[in-house]
Amino acid sequence: MTRTILHIDMDAFYAAVEQRDNPEFRGRPLIVGADPKGGKGRGVVSTCSYEARSFGVHSAQPISQAWRLCPHGIYVFPDMDKYARVSGMIMRILADYTDMLEQISIDEAFLDVTGSRRLAGTGKEIAEKIKKRILGELRLTASVGVATNKFIAKIASDLKKPDGLVIVEPGGEKDFLAPLPIRRLWGVGPKTEQALKKIGIQTIGQIANVPLRDLERILGDTGSQLWRLSQGIDDRPVETTWERKSIGHEITFENDTADFETIRAALLELAEKTARRMRLEKVRARTVTVKFREEDFSTFTRRKTLAEAVDTAEKIFPVALDLMKGLFRKGVCVRLVGVAASNLLTNSGNGAQLDLFRRDSQKEQKLSEAVDDIARRFGDRSITRAALIPLNVHKKAKTPEGLND
Repeated sequence: MTRTILHIDMDAFYAAVEQRDNPEFRGRPLIVGADPKGGKGRGVVSTCSYEARSFGVHSAQPISQAWRLCPHGIYVFPDMDKYARVSGMIMRILADYTDMLEQISIDEAFLDVTGSRRLAGTGKEIAEKIKKRILGELRLTASVGVATNKFIAKIASDLKKPDGLVIVEPGGEKDFLAPLPIRRLWGVGPKTEQALKKIGIQTIGQIANVPLRDLERILGDTGSQLWRLSQGIDDRPVETTWERKSIGHEITFENDTADFETIRAALLELAEKTARRMRLEKVRARTVTVKFREEDFSTFTRRKTLAEAVDTAEKIFPVALDLMKGLFRKGVCVRLVGVAASNLLTNSGNGAQLDLFRRDSQKEQKLSEAVDDIARRFGDRSITRAALIPLNVHKKAKTPEGLND
């Protein structure tokens, strides 16, 4: 049976959620990321609205450059807890159409709806139903690609953003790919692209017409992979056992600092945010990692694996602080610090509940649940630790790429 694979990709997800929740942001260039500080800010753009993209702003761009391109834009800090809650609502909608669901990031997923066609309709009809529900229930738009495999569906979902729907019919994969630039192929980075262009290859169709042996001679094993993809061949299944590998946050200081108390306060805030995200997603962690970037951009990480899985700042922060003490050198200015939790276990998983019957752990758990409830009802900024109030931690942490893969 020919497979029917959908790739669902939310449009400018963080920015779209902010525009939905703040009517005054709608129709205006909105940049989600660090504080630009009038063009002198540190950090990067997490994402931006399509209005901002028209000025050349894009994700992972230095926030100072975004400011120069769009000084009249609206700049807001990421609210990762809120985005995670909305992501959960989206995934629950998708799960209504198939149990073959692979979430690959906070705002995108693959669905294998081959077995759902008899009851739910064609791939196109299922995609239309999903888009309609996301818009009607969550007031957000999604772009969807429908194809016979994951690779084609992923490319299709990106072609007509925002609010796009692209269907690639069985047998039409090679024709669909042929005019697209070679950088669309998975595995083609700047070096490979340059090597291919040197021999006159600029489109996927041109790669498809090169004999496999010639590509293997030029690019080795990569040549074989690119040739298969250029033919529209991708046999990978939708992996329903996908699990988040890590959860983390980091802070880029507005000014490089050598003050360890400032770094300590930042770690406490990061531990709190990371723990709250973990509880929201009902996971605990066995491994804590800290990240440390000096003023010259030298970057170091240290990690420690714990005897018990944890999900509170009271357990994460002391470990992070101890690891940071091993990295910090007196007199060295620090640009960025981060905290991540990995080696994750679900709360029903083996080892997840080992310390719940200790009195101190019970108190921590009740306190954390109370804090989570307040944050859900009144917003993430409605409650903070007293230790953070007098210390300007240069506000808000962002979720870095790679910590949530």
